[in-house]
Amino acid sequence: MTRSNALYLIVAVFTSSILNAQFTDVINSNRPGKSMAAFSVGKTVIQAEMGFYGSTEKHDLLGYEAKGVGSDLNLRYGAFLEQLEFNLDLQYQNDTYKTDFESNRRKAFKQTTFGAKYLIYDPNKNYEKKINVFSWKANHKFSYRSLIPSVGVYAGLNINLSKNEFSFPTDPKICPKAMLITQNQFGRFVFVTNIIADKISTDYPSYGYILTLTRGFTPKWTGFLETQAYISDFYADNVARGGAAYLIQENIQIDANLAVNFKNTPSLFVAGIGISWRFDANYNEVMLRTPKDKSEKDKKGKDKSKNKKRVDEVPASKVK
Repeated sequence: MTRSNALYLIVAVFTSSILNAQFTDVINSNRPGKSMAAFSVGKTVIQAEMGFYGSTEKHDLLGYEAKGVGSDLNLRYGAFLEQLEFNLDLQYQNDTYKTDFESNRRKAFKQTTFGAKYLIYDPNKNYEKKINVFSWKANHKFSYRSLIPSVGVYAGLNINLSKNEFSFPTDPKICPKAMLITQNQFGRFVFVTNIIADKISTDYPSYGYILTLTRGFTPKWTGFLETQAYISDFYADNVARGGAAYLIQENIQIDANLAVNFKNTPSLFVAGIGISWRFDANYNEVMLRTPKDKSEKDKKGKDKSKNKKRVDEVPASKVK
């Protein structure tokens, strides 16, 4: 989602872009939603997205209740290519599981996943939007081109080195996870879809999707709504989420979110806060030019860009 970031600024940059680059002027975080955006953080960029939450789960049929707290951490790093990102996703939970007959304390990693994401298609790459200098309305009307999404793919491994109450006894130490990601830009809105296949090849594989809609309200504030479906033989559910994010500065964002489902087998309520931080000191801005610029040479056949910087040549992060 794309998604929960200083979307008001990023939208303006994205919609005027004619070439693609992953790096943006302000941090582009996956928080506070659970979906993954199609774009990476940018080559050599390190980004940490961390949150803390409290949760309540109650199952009327099985007669249990679980209350506790937890934390999640997503470490992202862009390497080798602008479109490529590696990430480590961790979730640790400490709760109390109660029934009419027993009470157990559970403390363990619910999730440890290492994977990589790659942007395979960007509809705005090498595309130049024609500007009508005589009509503001013509430049801001709905474009059917916005229906064409950016597309990314994700492949990862779930790592379960120590058995615990949050995993099945039959779960292997390592099992794969895969995801198809799409992202659309509609003015100030960004719509992200994740199609997920998790714990593939295990006794209880899980499938599902996440749909996230984010809107920028000001240069500092954004909000989001999200729905996530879980489909498996062991557990099926649909969870709704909502929240907001605030941009403290261009590389730091804070957020808050709520999640709830609509059944009692079990019922679920989660509230959390988080922070995202980006380290981009090692990022080298790539100079981009339009195809028209690249073909222009002087009458002697010499490329002027070798001796003089063009006035329309700007860093990729400035044209996005």
